[in-house]
Amino acid sequence: MAVYGYHRVSTKDQYLDRGICEIQEFCKEHDMDLVNIFTDQQTGKNFNRPRYTVLMDDVLRKGDVMIVTELDRLGRNKRDTMKQIRRIQEMDIRLMVLELPTTLMDLSKMDNSMARLMMETINNMMLELYASISESEIQKKEKRQREGIAMKKLRGEWDDYGRPPAIKEEEFVKAYQRVTAGEITQAELKRELGLSHTTFYRYRKKYFEKNPEIFQSQKK
Repeated sequence: MAVYGYHRVSTKDQYLDRGICEIQEFCKEHDMDLVNIFTDQQTGKNFNRPRYTVLMDDVLRKGDVMIVTELDRLGRNKRDTMKQIRRIQEMDIRLMVLELPTTLMDLSKMDNSMARLMMETINNMMLELYASISESEIQKKEKRQREGIAMKKLRGEWDDYGRPPAIKEEEFVKAYQRVTAGEITQAELKRELGLSHTTFYRYRKKYFEKNPEIFQSQKK
């Protein structure tokens, strides 16, 4: 029997990741010989991850143990996660999820077959429940993100989602001072900066909000 860990890391420096430390500490406390921890720094929406694929296809063997800290470190899509759990079970791999006490019990050592069957059923129900919770949490997070983006767009605070600002605000302010000084027209400056009509006037609006006296002078 060989023991392996799997974890989707949340930082580029995986040695600072809390989950990796938890797996190492658990194995040390329970005298388990941890061979390796396979890590991916990728989304949990699907299982197209290089290190996970290597672990499942080339490393794990019948009777081995696979440890994860939380079920959402394995996956966040309930259907795909449960499919992977069934695959692990069919390979006769013992999956241990540190946040789920039922998965930490070695059911193979139970003499009472009925009790073992009941615990296996409870264990599978808990895994499915936690998979549902993981999926629900990511759906809520994505919903909040979409709502936040929509509100920012309505307020004119969001331009070209996912892209860097077209120009730094301080650069626009410096450039627009040439307009207020009469050195260049707004249309000429817009072309010079390469800004769209919407983006240019959004920056101009912010400039006037911070400098109302200039706005009033231009109206005269």
